[in-house]
Amino acid sequence: MGRTYYVSAAASRDGDGSKEMPFLRIQDAANVAVAGDEILVLPGVYREYVCPKNAGTQDARITYRSAEPLGAVITGAEELTGWTRAKGKGNGNVWTARVHNGVFGSFNPYTTLVYGDWYFAPPVRHTGAVFLNDVMMYETATLAECRKGEPDPYAWNREESKLKWYTEQDGEWTVLYANFGEKDPNREKVEIAVRRNCFMPDRNGVDYITVSGFDIQKAATTWAPPAAYQDGMIGPHWSKGWIIEDCEISNSRCCGISLGKYLDPENEMYFTNRRVKSPTQMERDAVCRGQYHGWLKERVGHHIIRRCNVHHCEQTGIVGRMGAVFSTIEDCHIHHICNSQQLGGAETAGIKLHAGIDVTIRRNHIHNCIMGVWLDWEAQGARISQNLMHDNHRPEGLKQAPGAMFNTDVFIEVGHGPTLIDNNILLSKVSVTIPSQGIACVHNLILGGFSLINSGVDSVVNGQREPRYTPYHIRHRTEVAGFMTILHGDDRIYNNIFVQQYEVQDKKKTPQDADYMVAGTAPFDIFPTYEEWKKPFEKGEYPDMGGLATAHFGHLPVWVAGNAYFNGATICKHEKEFFADKKHKIKVELVEKNGTYTIKTNLYTYLKDFRTAILNSDALGCAFEPEQRFENPDGTAITFDRDFFGESRGLTALPGPFAQAETLEKAL
Repeated sequence: MGRTYYVSAAASRDGDGSKEMPFLRIQDAANVAVAGDEILVLPGVYREYVCPKNAGTQDARITYRSAEPLGAVITGAEELTGWTRAKGKGNGNVWTARVHNGVFGSFNPYTTLVYGDWYFAPPVRHTGAVFLNDVMMYETATLAECRKGEPDPYAWNREESKLKWYTEQDGEWTVLYANFGEKDPNREKVEIAVRRNCFMPDRNGVDYITVSGFDIQKAATTWAPPAAYQDGMIGPHWSKGWIIEDCEISNSRCCGISLGKYLDPENEMYFTNRRVKSPTQMERDAVCRGQYHGWLKERVGHHIIRRCNVHHCEQTGIVGRMGAVFSTIEDCHIHHICNSQQLGGAETAGIKLHAGIDVTIRRNHIHNCIMGVWLDWEAQGARISQNLMHDNHRPEGLKQAPGAMFNTDVFIEVGHGPTLIDNNILLSKVSVTIPSQGIACVHNLILGGFSLINSGVDSVVNGQREPRYTPYHIRHRTEVAGFMTILHGDDRIYNNIFVQQYEVQDKKKTPQDADYMVAGTAPFDIFPTYEEWKKPFEKGEYPDMGGLATAHFGHLPVWVAGNAYFNGATICKHEKEFFADKKHKIKVELVEKNGTYTIKTNLYTYLKDFRTAILNSDALGCAFEPEQRFENPDGTAITFDRDFFGESRGLTALPGPFAQAETLEKAL
């Protein structure tokens, strides 16, 4: 048994960590705790950056625990008082305050811009932020814009976007201006983000840490693209075996939790800093250099993020490049991510992981995010299962902001599979975006479209096609097995329910577009059946290498069966066994009452007795390029005999995520 250290924000400065004389700062305990120890943090606000010094072991973790759930607050912000009315005509509700730059040490969030690889918005926002009563205010590029206090035209919350702030430098001082509307900042809680992180090691390999029950908030995190050190308010920093549980994580300028990449000076923001290689090539470099930096199953990943409430972060709720391998994200509530639309680029989602090898994302509630889950490159063995996703799209009538990405529930990009999407409730206008191959969609309820089908992969540069080839890996490991372009296809669409819930806003859009809203499987008509695909490889006594080139670079086959279609959802021409109701108007409604969600629908009245077979890993087969089954991370088979709630389907299955209509009465 290890030792228990106590921490209290009300303690004296000379505490020894005992129950009678607790430490004043969490960092004091972090400096001395070793494997097997627990740090018990009493309720209070801890304005500090916690840097764990020592690692635990698999059998003796170091545990940081809030004595009361969410009672201990670790924040990267400081209160700012002494605001005065800004002088000058037209300043109206604008107030000003000055902060000496010595407060910030070597990292000043008010001179550091949010910028880097894959950042597409204008680089005018800083990593700092101003908060009024725990709401992140909107930064302006000019003082005049701050004075006006007008709603931001791209903000998902127009009312909140009236709260503005602006910053400039005056010698050794950071000068802040803020439009608080009718509020007097000296009578309200006003804070500014000061620290870059809240809880994160400053070196690799600080393994087996548990962080339990904390409220972690308001840090000046930096933009976190994949070929860079990836910031977050909390994260393991290229370690193994962390558990982050029962925490509330909110108001990060960029990312909430980082399961991300090591710091590699030779590859750090390579495109931004040097520009001489294409950004896609530097990502391939990052993957290969990962082996040199210890990217092995035995050394990295295997984290658990569970029962966390992650919200109001402006890049991602959870981000990771390679460091998330073999991890599980479960039972979390992830919402209101990238809603200000002030930050824009290709790294924004509720969950955004690169190389999510054997990652399991299950039983999460993900909503009001720019995207729900985005698995980019190498989602080999990843499984997205039993999640409720909704409203992962811009509010009605709102335009896409400059540099901002499109919206979808699930986005799997340039991967070779196998990637499994099963037993989910996908209620947004676009449900599944797959410029990829080797995807299986099984037993989902889908109200939106499939998008970027046979699209979103390659570029045409200098008049020629530049294929985006990406890695695939040794089965259930990180070592690279090969690289290949995306041929498209190799998808399995089984036992889903498709409902054309939304009115299609732009009928000129096709499945090759990102925001295609037509529900159903017709986008897969362009791919061959397995029988059609295999014919060229069966001809002749001897293989003709040159003659087979066309087949080698052609589309891969798809399998579509057992689906149910309502409200005119489209049906793939290859599908022979399906159910379609073309007579009745079907409505699917997500009902919320006192924080509890249920589904209200009439579709089961008309689905009646249609049943499908119980599927398993053998029925789904292997993803083509890695030659790996759709299976569990340990290589055992999956049988899809359990539904969204974990209830048994019996001997046959209804399409969709529910074993029987009666289970709709249960809370999601």
